[in-house]
Amino acid sequence: MKVSARARIWLTVAVFALAMAWLEAATVYYLRVLVDRLVPYQADPLPIRGALGPVELVREAATLVMLLTVGMLAGRTWQTRLGYSAIAFGVWDIFYYVFLKVIYDWPSSLLEWDILFLLPLPWWGPVLAPMSVAVLMIVWGTLVTQPDTSGSRHPGVATGVLASIGIVLALYVFMADALHVAHLGADATRAMLPDAFNWSVFAVALMLMAAPVAQMTWRRRPGPRQLT
Repeated sequence: MKVSARARIWLTVAVFALAMAWLEAATVYYLRVLVDRLVPYQADPLPIRGALGPVELVREAATLVMLLTVGMLAGRTWQTRLGYSAIAFGVWDIFYYVFLKVIYDWPSSLLEWDILFLLPLPWWGPVLAPMSVAVLMIVWGTLVTQPDTSGSRHPGVATGVLASIGIVLALYVFMADALHVAHLGADATRAMLPDAFNWSVFAVALMLMAAPVAQMTWRRRPGPRQLT
């Protein structure tokens, strides 16, 4: 079976993201061993002092640059570049947790709390939440980069606005607890532990972010057959 050029690019991006996922999981494992926080949700979850803190922040930023760069190289238009970047991010994020499970049997469940990111404030959420977003990113990126015979790959303006609102809502849910104590300083945000995850608001955010996927999928539905 002949594989299309777009499919080969998709696979190449995914393989790159898999390799990055192992590298990320290994690095985080080393870091957690170093600070004695193999399970993130515990007292003083971010005991990162001295040069280690700035180095970790730059590493996270560098990871985003790498994921964006592979999309820039893989795509030919800004839509497909963003699409391949979304695919890379989604595959990387999902397999990051898969590989952590392989390396030291964590997380124990998809509802286990994790520190998802540190920029600009610590993001907290159950593992299931970022993985749900990652799946959506892979689906959206695939629809954008692998158009059907009609060439439909562009969501409408309205669905784009809805998705943008969903992204903002999701970011707020992930950073809500850190935002509430941000006025107390960096030490307070590092020491903060969330009490509950706002699943209802996150579900709304996820549905809004899924609007472009739903629209593009609807456009790809088979048309009515012509009678002969």
